[in-house]
Amino acid sequence: MHHFGFLTSKCNLPEAASPELAARGLEGWLDAAGEADGGKKSTGTLRRFAESAAGDPLGRRLLDSVFGNSPFLSTVVARHPEFTEALLRAGPDAAVGRIMDGLARARKQPSPGDELARLLRVAKAETALTVALADITGTWSLGQVTGALSRFAEEALSLAAAHALREAAAHGAFKLRHADDPERESGLVVIAMGKLGGRELNYSSDVDLIVLYDPDRIDSENREALQNRFVRLTRSLVRLMEERTADGYVFRTDLRLRPDPGVTPLALSVLAAETYYESLGQNWERAAMIKARPVAGDREAGAAFLKQLTPFIWRKNLDFAAIQDIHSIKRQIHAHKGGGKIAVAGHNIKIGRGGIREIEFFAQTQQLIWGGRQPDLRTPTTCEAIRALAEAGHCSGEAADDLIRAYEFLRRVEHRLQMINDEQTQKLPERPEALRALAVFLGHEGVDDFSRELVSHLGRVQKHYAKLFEDAPSLASDDGFDGAGNLVFTGVEPDPETLGTIKALGYENPERVDAAVRGWHHGRYRAVRSARAREILTELMPGLLRAVAATPAPDVAFGRFDRFLAGLPAGVQLFSMFHSNPELLVLVAEIMGKAPRLAGHLSRRPSVLESVLARDFLRPLPDAATLRSELESQLTRAAHFEEALDVSRRWNGDRRFQVGVQCLRGLIAPGDGGKAFSLIADIVLGCLYPIVEREFASGHGRIAGSRMAILALGKLGSREMTASSDLDLIFIYDLPDGDLDAKSDGRRPIDAQQYFSRLSQRLINAITAPTAEGVLYEVDMRLRPSGTKGPIASSLEAFNHYHRATAWTWERMALTRARLLLGPPDLRERIRASIRDTLMSPRDPDSLLRDVAGMRARIDAERATDCIWALKHHRGGIVDVEFLTQYLILRHAHDCPDILGHDTRGALAALVAAGRLDRDRGRRLID
Repeated sequence: MHHFGFLTSKCNLPEAASPELAARGLEGWLDAAGEADGGKKSTGTLRRFAESAAGDPLGRRLLDSVFGNSPFLSTVVARHPEFTEALLRAGPDAAVGRIMDGLARARKQPSPGDELARLLRVAKAETALTVALADITGTWSLGQVTGALSRFAEEALSLAAAHALREAAAHGAFKLRHADDPERESGLVVIAMGKLGGRELNYSSDVDLIVLYDPDRIDSENREALQNRFVRLTRSLVRLMEERTADGYVFRTDLRLRPDPGVTPLALSVLAAETYYESLGQNWERAAMIKARPVAGDREAGAAFLKQLTPFIWRKNLDFAAIQDIHSIKRQIHAHKGGGKIAVAGHNIKIGRGGIREIEFFAQTQQLIWGGRQPDLRTPTTCEAIRALAEAGHCSGEAADDLIRAYEFLRRVEHRLQMINDEQTQKLPERPEALRALAVFLGHEGVDDFSRELVSHLGRVQKHYAKLFEDAPSLASDDGFDGAGNLVFTGVEPDPETLGTIKALGYENPERVDAAVRGWHHGRYRAVRSARAREILTELMPGLLRAVAATPAPDVAFGRFDRFLAGLPAGVQLFSMFHSNPELLVLVAEIMGKAPRLAGHLSRRPSVLESVLARDFLRPLPDAATLRSELESQLTRAAHFEEALDVSRRWNGDRRFQVGVQCLRGLIAPGDGGKAFSLIADIVLGCLYPIVEREFASGHGRIAGSRMAILALGKLGSREMTASSDLDLIFIYDLPDGDLDAKSDGRRPIDAQQYFSRLSQRLINAITAPTAEGVLYEVDMRLRPSGTKGPIASSLEAFNHYHRATAWTWERMALTRARLLLGPPDLRERIRASIRDTLMSPRDPDSLLRDVAGMRARIDAERATDCIWALKHHRGGIVDVEFLTQYLILRHAHDCPDILGHDTRGALAALVAAGRLDRDRGRRLID
């Protein structure tokens, strides 16, 4: 039939997957043609043409191919019957010419925004129908199909940019240098990336853009306001392109390929973009820039920008680390063990195994390596790049042929899949009937026939892709990944299979993990600002995610690791340690997941990890003399008092970290851990007190013949400290002849009570003051005589009198754990004897029992909990064991002094040995 001159009887047109859809589509076209002629039943020109086309055997086959497979195309035909007639009469080449002529006229005759919006949307629908017809009939090659789509997108963006520039100029944002051609020398740069940049746009694609502006080319009196004005201009351009109206939309627009899109404005200055790429640009961004080209706005400025980036994109010299990072782009894709069977239903032909992205990455990764020295490889088009690689000897001819054939096949599948309902999808249908319909639309007899061809291509792609950099270390199963799974953090949008891998590892919020990792790769923290740091981090990612996933709450642990990373001043050294010592990374993950206090110290002092690698880190602490010598040596290098406080905190924190790790790893028993934590506190107090005393005496002098001792109670007193224990302290001083009126002999003399109270407070401040290195310990003084109402420091006489005459039972209970830390030997012995006398005083058993039970009830009223993990305050927990032990000590010490002077476990054992506690009960309490 003469109306279809571009068709031949040899056209391999697909059958209608749904005859019912075909019939409805034809009926809709006939009705629309009649309406356009003046009424549904009109027999005007359009209606007669439609009926004639439907009556022609070849024409009917074509119409069934369209209407019976694509509800979207059926709708376009019904909405545009005049254009459909012109397309079918003249063919797709002439139709595209007609569309472009219309856009050219619109450029010469600017129209209001709403009119331009309608014109672009109608032109897009006409282009979609034209391209679909050319593809379905086989009239155009893949290059012609993608080229036509890309050409229309470029023209539409150019028109939209010109309109946005005119609109902004009309509102006073700047002056146009050429009113008849707003884009020329405008300073607006619109760079196309991805498929549009490579002139490979798919059928229902969004367009990836980077919008920049060059202030030096913009005629504006307010340069400071340019960023906001170009952000508004960009929003106007995007709205014109993607806003859905009754006429549809033009293109979905994605601006996320700009530098660090999570924190940057929609439009950046050219200088800001250049600075980013020079300092923080990643290899995947280099790969993305291979396809970059200016498509709208000031093309001269756009070309100059890309020329400026040439050294970034095409490096002539690559060191080993940079090549490894390029390898890692490939190696992140499908970090799996290998060739399990590919399920066709639901397979993603873009990002799935053997898919389009693997073909693109095959080309781009090698272009990055060789393109700096071989300009012939610098082509943005995928198939051309693969041919150039083969000609240059970087891949075999067989590989090139296989990959190009697979690429063309997969792109054809992608286009038909998207034509059905104008959906931006690359995922094959999962429902059998939908998969069959797609297979038929592609010209196959059924699913089996289609599946065989698809799997054959996917398998070849996978084979060649696997051979790429095959000597590079694996990021997959030997890092702990079992089975298949992506780990892709390149690009700007989450990879669905990567999210699935992260989810399968045990994370509840894979999107948050993915976003954080992308932030690391964008250099948002100081530790990842250098290219080398990001290269090593790329290598670490699989092992890191696996290690964190092994913790009880992976999302919480990952969040702590993220905060740890955020606080690091630099990353290369630490990441290199992780890379060389994988067990260190496992330990850090364990700390983040199980020990928040250790995680906090690690965040403040990441350098402590160097000590973890020392051979003695996991061994028991040295003896007290060695530890004291170690700290004293460090303190001698402190230039002033404040520095001594920081030195003591660093030493204390690092040693506590060591013990904490040993406890976490189960290398020491809890009781030994308590003794170790207590020993560290003993040493730091013993070394810090003389420094505080000297500093205090420099102003107030000393009181001749006076002495002071420090008494520890609570967990420090019984050597049962935990990582979070505070210090229960009592300060006791002794004066010659008990002379309370004695004064100090310094420049600012004060009396004895003030002197020792202030000295004690000065030591408390030295312990509790938050410095750059944190706090040593919290100090609890409530156990001193008269509690918070009493003086900070007590004289020995006052201490003795208080505990003999007025102390409460609970205060005497506290004395069962008392231990002297500091002071002259004779003073310590006198205090020790006083405490022993107090504890050995006979007591009324019933009255003692009521007092202890009453105290426990008051604590229970304040801190009762049903949480089984509240080991301290839950009924039957640590507090009950301690109260019971202290009650028994007070009950029996008067006639059994050997039960004094022990920790809780030791006291229970002594009570059993003395026959004051049943052996079985004692053993259960100790356990």
